[in-house]
Amino acid sequence: MAKWMRLRENSLFLLPSIVLTLALGIYPLIWVLRYMFYDYPGYGSELFVGLDNFRRLARDTQFWESVRNTFVFAGGKLLLTIPLSLLLAVILNGKLRGRNFLRAIYFMPTVISTAVISVVFYIIFNSYNGMVNQLLLKYHLIGEPIDWLGPKHAMLTVILVAVWGAIGNYMLLFLAGLQSIPQDLYESASIDGANARQRFWHITVPMLGPVMQMIIMLAIIASLKGYESIMVMTEGGPIGKTEVMYLYLYKLLFPVSTGSPVDQQIGYGSAVGFATAVIVGAITALYYWFSRRMNKVF
Repeated sequence: MAKWMRLRENSLFLLPSIVLTLALGIYPLIWVLRYMFYDYPGYGSELFVGLDNFRRLARDTQFWESVRNTFVFAGGKLLLTIPLSLLLAVILNGKLRGRNFLRAIYFMPTVISTAVISVVFYIIFNSYNGMVNQLLLKYHLIGEPIDWLGPKHAMLTVILVAVWGAIGNYMLLFLAGLQSIPQDLYESASIDGANARQRFWHITVPMLGPVMQMIIMLAIIASLKGYESIMVMTEGGPIGKTEVMYLYLYKLLFPVSTGSPVDQQIGYGSAVGFATAVIVGAITALYYWFSRRMNKVF
């Protein structure tokens, strides 16, 4: 009897999570898998079209351009975020005055709304009266204002904003990893004559291996899925230079911006969503396989 009561109590505790998973996870997935074979504008009747949405996807140059932009955005963000986060973590893990205050400052962008951050940076990088151009002109570093959100520099600008918003989160994870490294290793290395650079490369980096693998995987997924700041700052423009996969998908399903189609395209958007999920999953699986192979080598 007691065992049955315990099972019922456990089931009641799990029930809210099960209901939410079914309602917000499983059902939408089934819904998307169904509608990617239909032509459905979001209202009225639906028309079964078979694989026509995927044939259209294969010829959709705008989608494949968004795939290319996604890799550029994700690659640039990763190449800057991971080293900077590790560097900050190493510095703030040392005996630095006010380090707790600095940790809070660097972590603060993580808890601020992405939309708010993007609006602020949109103003800062404004071509006409933005703070960046004003400072560069004041110190005679440029001769005329730079169009930071124009075709030439827009991708670089959104990457920098994404890096600024992500550094604090990964810095905190690196800090947790650094604090788990026994200090005896550093003391022994110092006694043997190892300098700070040698201790970093031969103790810190190898000991951070498992943590770094997790951080890189999280960063890859977040970079490939990121689109919020781009939507606020450029809406994928100019002329599609910053349109990434998830932003293109968002415009198909929720056409609310000036760069979106006139009508909802639920059917085609579902096909695009499926293809996007496959691409992100494949990249993540490839990294996971590669990291496992590296573990065997080292």
